[in-house]
Amino acid sequence: MPKGVRPARGFTLVELLVVFALIALMAALVPIAFGRLHESAQYRDTVRAVLADLRAARQIALTQGVEARFAVNLPARSFGVVGGATHEVPEPLALHAVMAAEEQGADGSLAIRFLPRGGASGGSVDILRPSGGGVRLRVDWFSGRVEQEAISP
Repeated sequence: MPKGVRPARGFTLVELLVVFALIALMAALVPIAFGRLHESAQYRDTVRAVLADLRAARQIALTQGVEARFAVNLPARSFGVVGGATHEVPEPLALHAVMAAEEQGADGSLAIRFLPRGGASGGSVDILRPSGGGVRLRVDWFSGRVEQEAISP
């Protein structure tokens, strides 16, 4: 290089086009990844809430010596301990329940009754993802224990 001549500084057009292409690719993939992450978080939160409410109803029956009920309202897509807070099921998730016929309400709600001596009316609540997989929370009628099992798609 001759003395006094500086090399050119900056980026070439090809380098700028490559950077813009990478940014566009990342911008296209982020919403897809975020959607899956959001659905997964909703699923985990719903499973935890149903499990916590089932166990809370059992604990109320055992410690306070009174019957406690966990109710699921399928048409309203809600659940909770009767007399406590009600939780909504997010839209992409499906909720199914199997419970004793005696515990069915006129509004389409179903309930599991927990007894002071440890038993329950029994039943199960299924929480399903859009893919068809999910979890079944089963309440044993004899012991009132809540068990969790995976449902394959």
